[in-house]
Amino acid sequence: METGNLKKATFAGGCFWCMVSPFDKQPGIHEVISGYTGGHTEKPSYKEVCSETTGHLEAVQITYDPEIYPFEKILELYWGQIDPTDPGGQFHDRGESYTTAIFYHDEEQKELAEKSKNALQQSGKFKDPIATVIREASTFYPAETHHQDYYKKNSLHYKMYRKGSGREDFINKHWG
Repeated sequence: METGNLKKATFAGGCFWCMVSPFDKQPGIHEVISGYTGGHTEKPSYKEVCSETTGHLEAVQITYDPEIYPFEKILELYWGQIDPTDPGGQFHDRGESYTTAIFYHDEEQKELAEKSKNALQQSGKFKDPIATVIREASTFYPAETHHQDYYKKNSLHYKMYRKGSGREDFINKHWG
């Protein structure tokens, strides 16, 4: 049952193809869009973002019902999809556009993101410091159509990429 109280959550976690599927399958998640955010150019293309000249990160923007799937659960799922200690990208994808970030849309999200990041740091799960940054959300630009729902459209390539990049093994080893 919808409450009409939908919210947005925005995360960068390396390749956006790999960030859609885990969220897309959850109850209360209405939409997951791949795109770009955090940079200084308007309406960047994939090629421009990959050139590392726009300041944008590959990201996903999630529309969710907080009464069904609260932001705390979204944060927990997010952490389990990334290597939060890598400041240079994610897995074999290197560069600023592949770094991790939580983009908060209001003060409550900011506080919850900081709390979860601190808890992860204090947990001792990782020996290196948590490198994921927490930033205020800015304009989100949806990626080109062929990048949307990539895991559904190109499932074999997606599975090979997820495994070949090292993401899947890392997640299994560190997050279970």
